[in-house]
Amino acid sequence: MTEAILLVGGKGTRLRPLTVNTPKPMLPVAGVPFLTHQLVRAKDAGVHRVVFATAYKAEVFEQYFGDGSDLGLELVYVTEEVPLDTAGAIRNVAGKLTSAPDEPVLVFNGDILSGVDIAGLVTAHREHGADVTLHLSRVTDPRPFGLVPTDAEGWVTAFLEKPQRPEDIVTDQINAGCYVFQRSRIDEIPAGRRVSVERETFPGLLASGAKVLGVVEQSYWLDLGTPAAFAKGSADLVMGVVTSSAVPSPAERGSAESLVLAGARIAEDAVADAGTTVGSGAVIESGAHVSSSVLQSGAVIGAGAKVTSSIIGAGARIGARTVLDGVVIGDGAVLGADNELRAGARVWCGAVLPDKAVRFSSDE
Repeated sequence: MTEAILLVGGKGTRLRPLTVNTPKPMLPVAGVPFLTHQLVRAKDAGVHRVVFATAYKAEVFEQYFGDGSDLGLELVYVTEEVPLDTAGAIRNVAGKLTSAPDEPVLVFNGDILSGVDIAGLVTAHREHGADVTLHLSRVTDPRPFGLVPTDAEGWVTAFLEKPQRPEDIVTDQINAGCYVFQRSRIDEIPAGRRVSVERETFPGLLASGAKVLGVVEQSYWLDLGTPAAFAKGSADLVMGVVTSSAVPSPAERGSAESLVLAGARIAEDAVADAGTTVGSGAVIESGAHVSSSVLQSGAVIGAGAKVTSSIIGAGARIGARTVLDGVVIGDGAVLGADNELRAGARVWCGAVLPDKAVRFSSDE
């Protein structure tokens, strides 16, 4: 395998206001844009060429990664002009692929943090002679997901919508968002219209008699689509919870309690722990405690403030003694002293809250 498609077209609505200025896959996770982790792991698995399927703020990706030479990769960019859904986006970049019809192409999503053995997935695909292979993960509660049952040999038998009743839960296996397609199967996806990989492409392949393989692997898996998951994924990378046989991605730091980037300042009696990332130029003032959180570049945490499981945008300022627990603060926002926000509250980019303006706020 030498080629991959990276799906990075989403607007990241669930992560707003973080994604107002930055597309979701480019948000910093453990000190680097999230895509850096994925690209390094793909390269380690044998990929040397990646085609980006972009849409929202498409220019940001090429501005940052360029031609990919700094990562030892060849990167190509394709922008969809109208929304095409997952399979439509895959088909939209087919003209930039160089793989032959009988060769495998890796397809992965730009918002999944995973320790999946990519090379092992491709090996299973080849050994079974599959048309398409899916990485499947087992979850304790599969109700929010589509279910993917398989037979004893691993062949997928159905694609089921999110179960509504207990009797509908026939498996705990879910689609984990990483696939291997034979190139010829990508070319068969209808072009120029919206196509859902889950609702149209995969069921259609089964109905036509194609060989669809499911590889169940219980490596680390996390969808970074929500603020809570985003903060957790970053902390898990910093603390070394995300492990795999691949070369560690650039920001993994063993069992460190925090990742402090160049130019950041932490007062001697302040604490940054539980996997917190302190971005370049960020400041944590005297007596403040920041836990399992992400401070983006230039953020300032005032004296005596307590920040837990939260994401603080670039250049945002948090006032003295303010308490934040599970919240998102947009770029450039300013919170005065003695505020308290919890339970999924969000403050928009550039917003200003005076001292003691909010004592508690819940998510929508």
